[in-house]
Amino acid sequence: MRIKKVLVDPQVADAPETKLILSKIGAPHEIIHDMASVYDQWSNLSGDPFLEGKKNLILTKNRGAFIKDCPGTSHYTCCGYKILHIGSYCVMDCSYCILQAYFHPPALTWFVNNDLIFQELDTLFSKKERYRVGTGEFTDSLIWEECSDISRRLVDAFSRQSHSVLELKTKTVAIEKYKDLKHNRKTIMAWSVNSEAVIRSEERHTAPLADRLAAARKCESWGYPVAFHFDPMIIYDGWEKDYKKVVGQIFEHVSADNVVWISIGAFRFIPSLKKIIQSRFLKSKIVYGEFIAGMDGKMRYFKPLRMDMYQKMARWIRELAPDATLYFCMEDDEVWEKSLGFVPQEKGGLARILDQSAARHCGLD
Repeated sequence: MRIKKVLVDPQVADAPETKLILSKIGAPHEIIHDMASVYDQWSNLSGDPFLEGKKNLILTKNRGAFIKDCPGTSHYTCCGYKILHIGSYCVMDCSYCILQAYFHPPALTWFVNNDLIFQELDTLFSKKERYRVGTGEFTDSLIWEECSDISRRLVDAFSRQSHSVLELKTKTVAIEKYKDLKHNRKTIMAWSVNSEAVIRSEERHTAPLADRLAAARKCESWGYPVAFHFDPMIIYDGWEKDYKKVVGQIFEHVSADNVVWISIGAFRFIPSLKKIIQSRFLKSKIVYGEFIAGMDGKMRYFKPLRMDMYQKMARWIRELAPDATLYFCMEDDEVWEKSLGFVPQEKGGLARILDQSAARHCGLD
């Protein structure tokens, strides 16, 4: 993490975690009584306000619930995921990242009142129902390893129950702290993956694909179940060869029977993101494909193009991992039927499909 300054909410200025983080980050800090003025200042910068948001860390309180339902998107099948909101934004810089348009302005934020997370988890665990919980929706799960031990505490908490799983999703290789943890296979180590061409052109400051897969192999050797997310897949000249190669590389590194699930999603974006990508990533061509407005208002590849991509990906994965649990992130029944040969409702819904896969791989009750 390359932090230029830490901005501290006065309500957490004396919190033990605030002091701990400041000592670890080693950057100057300032107590900010009016964050709105800071946001205004960033928004009016002549340079890149998004990059500025990545250089300044805000320490504050989460004033809402830590555990929330994934918002999903209207008209498309959602997986029923639970988001554990530990912080916001990211120090990596992917062109397609929706957080650039989601937060106004985007600012690297960490919640220091995270002891409340464990109270909420106790309530969740007491229900004795299956839940899939992840910290990687609004940030990368492992970028905070330098300044916090929250992920390790979460691994411990999940290891002591038998109904739910934690998924830590990342584009980093910050895994060494997880080597000797007693995880009881209740934590899934997951990587967002893409073709090497896309990683080089669109995913600034992320780990190379080979390093991500080597990290997955290490985690498997430490007993962790693993997962992979091809999202967003991008259409470009040569994409078939490149993505097929990635599929092969995955199963050269990890065992097919240790992969809990693989998600697939085509590039999609809200209209306001287009100008951000055009202004920040001058060489990127990803917004110039064949797109149409979807039912949720997001721009999506024409459905025949998406289904062609999905059919090929499913075939390549099935050739190497016939029993792998595949699912689409935000697609409709027609896409499911024509790409995978079934719709989730036929098997009790997507949430049930994923819960059952988690149960098989992670030993859930």
